[in-house]
Amino acid sequence: QVQLVESGGGSVQAGGSLRLSCAASGFTSKYCMGWFRQVPGKKREGVAGFTTGGQALYADSVKGRFTASFDTADNSLSLEMNSLRPEDTAMYYCAARTGSWCPVGQESLYTYWGQGTQVTVSS
Repeated sequence: QVQLVESGGGSVQAGGSLRLSCAASGFTSKYCMGWFRQVPGKKREGVAGFTTGGQALYADSVKGRFTASFDTADNSLSLEMNSLRPEDTAMYYCAARTGSWCPVGQESLYTYWGQGTQVTVSS
């Protein structure tokens, strides 16, 4: 049974930093992961994904501020978030799909989802 368990959300002032983690388990074939976020009343948006070569890709809104990485040693995905802005406030989700290409967004392509972790940035 595949499980994605997130941790690391919280509250921070604008300009601050947070690090999110997502532990993956139960996969029996190659998979990749990405990050999404959602504000109540709005569509879920992609934050980060990975190319088939393992290069991280980012939404324009977070490029240069967020860094996504995957640690194969413990099957965990992380999202280092710097220079946070109030508009980054959202519920953040990790997601996974089989294969090696994980686009930014296109949530319908992702099969597995974490429970979400709240990030709140105050001005």
